[in-house]
Amino acid sequence: MDFQFTPEQEALRKEFDDFFREEMKNAPPEWGASIEAIYGNDTCWEFHKQMAKKLGAKGWLSRPWPKEYGGQDAPLIEQFIFGEVMGYHRGAGVDPLGVGVLAPSLLVSGNDEQKREHLPPMARGERFWCQCWSEPNAGSDLASLTTRAVRDGDDYIINGQKIWTTGAHRADWCNMLARTNPEEKRSRGLSFFLVDMKTPGITVRPVPIMEGSRMFNEVFFDDVRVPARNRVGEENQGWLASQMTSNFERSMIMVFSVCKRELEELVEFCKETKWGGEPLARNPLIRDRLAQLAIEIDTGRAFAYSVVWNQIKGGLITAGPLAAAAKVLATELLQRLTYTGCEIMGLYGQVKESRWAPLQGKFEKNYQLCIGLNMGGGTSEIMRNLISSLGLGLPRSW
Repeated sequence: MDFQFTPEQEALRKEFDDFFREEMKNAPPEWGASIEAIYGNDTCWEFHKQMAKKLGAKGWLSRPWPKEYGGQDAPLIEQFIFGEVMGYHRGAGVDPLGVGVLAPSLLVSGNDEQKREHLPPMARGERFWCQCWSEPNAGSDLASLTTRAVRDGDDYIINGQKIWTTGAHRADWCNMLARTNPEEKRSRGLSFFLVDMKTPGITVRPVPIMEGSRMFNEVFFDDVRVPARNRVGEENQGWLASQMTSNFERSMIMVFSVCKRELEELVEFCKETKWGGEPLARNPLIRDRLAQLAIEIDTGRAFAYSVVWNQIKGGLITAGPLAAAAKVLATELLQRLTYTGCEIMGLYGQVKESRWAPLQGKFEKNYQLCIGLNMGGGTSEIMRNLISSLGLGLPRSW
């Protein structure tokens, strides 16, 4: 693995950096580059859509895609450089579940008609997606889902319920898994569909969360008619496409960049804030905790690039255990960073909407949100099972 960038790539990094540094000055006060800001606040959502069109006009949402689908045939590494810079600046404009996750999966698993229909609008920043996977009784054990898709001529009729669907109230389309063969066990009878969220029979209801914003939803499908041409891959073979999607979702380079930025802000807070007449930065225990976090962030960034390197080699399946490991590293690191920040800030670290809130209450808000980070997209326990079975060759059960 060679993580040294070419002069052209470094110049591109600077161009990304200059753009986000300037544009994010116009972000609404509520913006925090976290998912709840994108989906839970109307002003932030409008800013996010405006930024998406600006990025689309520059061709930055789709640089590595083939030109016929709205891309520039650029090296894949450039898109990860873009993601790293964007994460650091808490940038807006990238649809995490569309451009970030579904589009790479469509390039691998979709047919030409599906690519031509869906990729260009994503590349222009005009079409936004959600992911209808989890169900009330099928989350970590996703293969046990019960939503049914029954073939009816040139269509499928879908009935069922999904939950924890991020951004469903904002999305234009969703990708979803449904059971097309109830006789097959678990993942063998599942198919992968692309569904227009305006289709009759779809109902979206909010799921309240502790932090207070609207991010999650439950989605009901009642006799929803979906054209068979919207099935990705063969019938009953949707599990493979979903695993492609998961591997892209779990490379986590943006999360490590967010951690880097937040650690820098925490370090500055410790330099500027005094306790007992001395800056917090002089406290040896605090210095030790901050140094440990810096080590973990740099290690995580290097590991994320190893996942990217494997994906560039075309090893989306073999990269699965690495992507799972990156997901565990990133989400648990962000939790440790958040908990450390709240401990350092003391009682003031529990204040969010007050002029006394350190760093505009960012760490208090993250404290409530990061609890769920190691659940969404696959719990840490499931990720460790995947690493042990696919990565280490250990038995799947004992």
